[in-house]
Amino acid sequence: MHGTATAGLYGGNEARRLQARWPSAGATSIRSIRALAPLLDRVLVQRVKAETKTASGIFLPESSVEKLNEAKVLAVGPGALDKKGNRLPMGVAVGDRVLIPQFGGSPVKAGEEEYQLFRDSEILAKINE
Repeated sequence: MHGTATAGLYGGNEARRLQARWPSAGATSIRSIRALAPLLDRVLVQRVKAETKTASGIFLPESSVEKLNEAKVLAVGPGALDKKGNRLPMGVAVGDRVLIPQFGGSPVKAGEEEYQLFRDSEILAKINE
């Protein structure tokens, strides 16, 4: 987990040891993702999982499967406020497929599923296919 508070407080090797011992260090854990309502310009996404099975039927271990930068938007906040107090429109909507940065965002865990919160401006692109 790059970009967590743990990595900033401790050196790289120490942070890796802590995260190996407590993998959810730095992640917020909730019971249900439906309990989470993003505020302002925040966007809740879930990364699209890479295929763990090859075309020939061989299953790949999770450690060898690279994380994709594609995600599905699950919830969006109402939008940030400008200096006059007017809401700025969000660039994405629920259901959109988007490209997200490989690192960053705020990790959130609900059960065994992992999600991330990004600011609308951190979303790299919308996939229109």
